[in-house]
Amino acid sequence: MSAKLLFDRRALLKGGAAAGGALALAPMFPAWARTGSPGIAPTLPILSGEDIHLKVAHMPFKVGGRTGRAITMNGVLPAPLIRLREGQNVRIHVENALEDEDTSIHWHGFILPFQMDGVPGISFPGILPKTTFTYEFPVVQNGTYWYHSHSGLQEQQGHYGPIIIDPKGADPVAYDREHVIVLSDWTFLHPHTVIAKLKQQGGYFNRQKQTLLSGSMSAEERLMWGKMRMDPTDISDVTGSTYTYLVNGHGPEENWTGLFRPGERVRLRFINASAMTIFNVRIPGLPMTIVQADGQNVRPVETDEFQISVAETYDAIVTPTEDKAFTLLAESIDRSGMVRATLAPRMGMSAPVPPLRQRPTLSMKDMGMGGMDHAAMGHGAGAGQTMTGMDHGSTQATGQSADQGMSMSHNMRDKSLVPPNVKVGVGVDSIAPMPVDRTGDRPLGLENEPHRVLTYHDLRPLTPFWDKRAPTRSVDIHLTGNMERFMWSFDGKKLNEGAEPIRFARNERARVNLINNSMMSHPIHIHGHFFEVVTGMPGGNPIKHTVNVMPGGKVSFDLTADAPGDWAFHCHLLFHMHAGMMNVVKIRPLDDGTRGDGE
Repeated sequence: MSAKLLFDRRALLKGGAAAGGALALAPMFPAWARTGSPGIAPTLPILSGEDIHLKVAHMPFKVGGRTGRAITMNGVLPAPLIRLREGQNVRIHVENALEDEDTSIHWHGFILPFQMDGVPGISFPGILPKTTFTYEFPVVQNGTYWYHSHSGLQEQQGHYGPIIIDPKGADPVAYDREHVIVLSDWTFLHPHTVIAKLKQQGGYFNRQKQTLLSGSMSAEERLMWGKMRMDPTDISDVTGSTYTYLVNGHGPEENWTGLFRPGERVRLRFINASAMTIFNVRIPGLPMTIVQADGQNVRPVETDEFQISVAETYDAIVTPTEDKAFTLLAESIDRSGMVRATLAPRMGMSAPVPPLRQRPTLSMKDMGMGGMDHAAMGHGAGAGQTMTGMDHGSTQATGQSADQGMSMSHNMRDKSLVPPNVKVGVGVDSIAPMPVDRTGDRPLGLENEPHRVLTYHDLRPLTPFWDKRAPTRSVDIHLTGNMERFMWSFDGKKLNEGAEPIRFARNERARVNLINNSMMSHPIHIHGHFFEVVTGMPGGNPIKHTVNVMPGGKVSFDLTADAPGDWAFHCHLLFHMHAGMMNVVKIRPLDDGTRGDGE
């Protein structure tokens, strides 16, 4: 991708990108439609060209022998694959055929004028029932992206789909065949019912906790966690107790299949379009070479497993040389469920499906105590030390008493640790006393896997970020919440309760520090921008639009605020955003030099 073209805002906002003709697509389309399991879903359409039409409507959706009510586009779930080409102009006409709901589409990861970004109440009014809205913008980037509703909780009901933008020149990634892998979560409960249950009881869907705790913890450890009013198994708010996990709309029993010929380089374009589920992805017996993250090409890095947070995308190359099937596994981060698919030379083949691995539990580091000197505390454990003693030694074995553990946990409730910009109330039940940068840590639950596991430190851009300036100021944003009451916010303030916008001067270079004061992961997304995740590693920082902030950890990214307008900034866990973990980024002045907001 041309960094100059990708980030030349003035050319973009003036419509300076050259108009593209009708898209001449290569015959090698993504094979997810034509190689899917027969009888499960119709052939999913591929839409391209300068004029694209989408119709949003309620439709029945069947998976696992049950039928529910979905919100689909053009009658399919996921929505049609939109295939564009860098340098073209596109007009996307979206008809709202819902009876009594507004709708919208956000083009996730796109560089475009903010009026086309698709967030009701921030960048446009939304699309009223029985009306059509036309999005029109030049396509100034390439890579793997996706699109989804930003209205209510429609995303949970199936309102999402994949996008591929082909480069205008030669693709630096060589491959013979490709498959789009859209991961998602589906529940037959209405999403408003789901969030009502979470409001009543934060751990409502955590159905395995009692069995796990009683079997793996000593009485002393259970007492310690109980007095801390924390649950070491509270990793996912919504779990496999209600979710069916999907690959391209197919459930685990339906075995979506992607074909290959032995010896081919197969490009797998992974998109996590889930509402709430972070996945761990692996293909037993088949290494994956990561070549792209969030649509940005990276230096190829081989791995055996990676975690894909909600709203992230990863492209991987696999080269199966044997005439046999391979199982593609996407396991939920809390291991309450999984979805499997198959890569095979012929339809009807399958490979063994490994059982779910042992469920992970939270650690001292996940409580924001990763900066403590473990040796000085007398337990000499590594940074990944858990408190359950399941595989890493109990508190007694490490020399740490339950009283010591509770004393340290009380630091999480010490309000004197709260900086002035954080509002403390019932919506903030913990403050991480010593959050640390965890971008180089193996993801939660994968700390002790014997094989290779991808981290953000492995992602080095193929083309360095275009802006080489040092940041001129630093902005701290605390990720805050009350897990039991299911209240989520930035700096203790919800968007709908008077949170002040986050303001940047146009073309300002700033360092944003995300500090996670909760014990849950949060994938944080900013609209209309890419940023550099600060890792300090040689070879350049990862360039992303969404970054996962691990529990009790912090992530810093350098942002060039070169897109004037109002942009959404939020946690991409849908129910966290809905509960209040969202704000508006305002970048001024606008193109005409004005503030544009009455200020």
